[in-house]
Amino acid sequence: MSDLPSDLEIARINAEHLISTPIRSADLLFVFGTRHGVGETVQAALELWRRGFFRHAIVSGGLTAGDTRTECTIIKQAMVAGGVPEVLILEEHRATNTGENVIFSLPVIDSALGRENIGSVICLGKICTARRYPMTLHRHWPDVEKMLLTINPYGVPVERWHTDALFRERVLLEWRKIEPYKDRGFIADWP
Repeated sequence: MSDLPSDLEIARINAEHLISTPIRSADLLFVFGTRHGVGETVQAALELWRRGFFRHAIVSGGLTAGDTRTECTIIKQAMVAGGVPEVLILEEHRATNTGENVIFSLPVIDSALGRENIGSVICLGKICTARRYPMTLHRHWPDVEKMLLTINPYGVPVERWHTDALFRERVLLEWRKIEPYKDRGFIADWP
């Protein structure tokens, strides 16, 4: 994707999509699996743990090309190595996209903790996908309070995303999924 966004599109994306929310203590950290930005994702999870921002976590992510371990396994092992007690991290090993992260994780959460016992969730994932994480969660679990923390694995400040070819391509790809995904019922509006 080589098209350059207009100044208006850049401003809308910055205001509506490339967001994080204020973070406070939550019942659950929902780590959306990734193969790019694993180190940054783990460091963000560890920082949240050290600051007491979650009681339980779920890591969701399946196999990716070139690895015999799931994204879940890789991220969970690193979180445990960094000090998060293994028993507090739930696992989902099949998801290959954001929708599956949520759909496949909800039964795991129900079984281990009971969704009715979870009042708040911090969504943790890459900046390019940003608000689509809580929008996907909101579609399938509207009652829980959702917060969003994103990591930036691109080596370019978020406000300059449009100046880097790879960062721009990923952001525009994710941004342009929002309306079609809403129309198809994959995601729901989230404040």
